[in-house]
Amino acid sequence: MERINSTSMNPVDQFIEIAPDCLLKAAVIPVDKGVKRTIASIEYELLAANPYVYTLAELQFVVNARRNEISDEDLIAQRQSLWDAFFSKPHACMRASALTKKFGWGVHYDKQGKIALYAVESREYQRFVKDGNIKKYFAMRSKRGAE
Repeated sequence: MERINSTSMNPVDQFIEIAPDCLLKAAVIPVDKGVKRTIASIEYELLAANPYVYTLAELQFVVNARRNEISDEDLIAQRQSLWDAFFSKPHACMRASALTKKFGWGVHYDKQGKIALYAVESREYQRFVKDGNIKKYFAMRSKRGAE
């Protein structure tokens, strides 16, 4: 699995298809469970409202900040130290996201590495799947050895 840190390259010109073991015929919007927001719901909220705005690193950083309820003031004042601390460990790419593994969302990275979501049932999703000029990868399976 591709892992990313702040110094590694963000993926470009590629499409992440839903996991082979995802049986959904239509994408589902993730909902929060309990008090703490889920990573998938925050990823969805950010990407649905802001297609092609975030790179993978930027998305992961903002998701982490929101999930841990870091205030906007702290985020602005301590951005570099928070960024460095967050990326001191590697993080998985969108192939491991619940959006692509179980909620039926494909992810497209454009030429600048900016990300947008596409529902599995959409024409755009099918266009990316059929496009021979773009690299395509499946999201990771939810269960090991699943066929």
